[in-house]
Amino acid sequence: MPVPAIVTAGDRKASRAIYGESKAYLVVAGRPLVAHVVTTLQTVAEVSEVWVVGNAPRLEAALGDLASRGALRKPLHVVPQFRNLYENGWETYRRALPGAPPEGRDPTYEDGAALFLSTDLPFATPQEISEFIRRSLETGVDYAVGLVTEESMKAFYPEAPGKGGIHMAYFNLREGRFRQSNLHLIRPGRVKNRYYVEEMYEHRHQREFWAILGLAWRLLRSERGGFAVVGYYGLMHLAGMLDRRGLRRLADRVRRWIPITRVERGISMLLGGDFCFVITEGGGCAVDIDNEHDYDVAAQRYDEWRKDQLARVEQLYGPISVPAATRTAEEPG
Repeated sequence: MPVPAIVTAGDRKASRAIYGESKAYLVVAGRPLVAHVVTTLQTVAEVSEVWVVGNAPRLEAALGDLASRGALRKPLHVVPQFRNLYENGWETYRRALPGAPPEGRDPTYEDGAALFLSTDLPFATPQEISEFIRRSLETGVDYAVGLVTEESMKAFYPEAPGKGGIHMAYFNLREGRFRQSNLHLIRPGRVKNRYYVEEMYEHRHQREFWAILGLAWRLLRSERGGFAVVGYYGLMHLAGMLDRRGLRRLADRVRRWIPITRVERGISMLLGGDFCFVITEGGGCAVDIDNEHDYDVAAQRYDEWRKDQLARVEQLYGPISVPAATRTAEEPG
């Protein structure tokens, strides 16, 4: 069954501005990033409707021409942003539930999943999103997070001096080196400790040492299985630090002690719900815009990389299979 997609485009707290601008409105190939993501979701068969949460007036202006150009296949809703990332996702999900009033309703255990993704993904492709949703639903878990393989990211590396590229940081696990894909499929009504999601997201870059140490200490004191969670959490950050410093052999030694199943088990205990990683091999969903350099390179090489991504995912997963739209999409707002 198709699921609603919730695009978090807020500009408060955990959000990082690029050149003083919220990432949702950075222009790549003549369109703001949020319009790229919303357009991509239109051809994902497993998505029923699209909800975007953020600065409502700016979002309506950025997305308004999609309807006029006939680019909307699915209902599109704009929700004014709340105080932080967690509230943006939670409150928008409450409004997306079947039969919910305008102010939303709390989910029950039986309520379904939603796809959550960020707004700064210019190279996301419909096929990779479809594959992630299908495989996540097949697992039956309460929370699935996407990973992509190291091999799928090599297309974005710098090729030669003077030709820009993006080199991302990886999670170093026994099974390989992976990049988070910015795709989350969640059944929020089944996840007990939802409030940890924002804090984990804020420290996703694995470089803010004192904040990471503080989170680890709170996990140790407050959650069941705290020692195991903190142990694997520490090993992952150690392997990541060694990897970033070019000490690949040492990083490989450390990651042998980090099996993906144990990490999943620890996160399940932390969140109070069944958690798993879902690995895809497209790569484009893992390229988010986190700094000025990445934005400049993405804008410069957009046409080339987009073309390569579309060819890659078609080879992996086949052509886009979504049928022609039969529903009338709503105007933004």
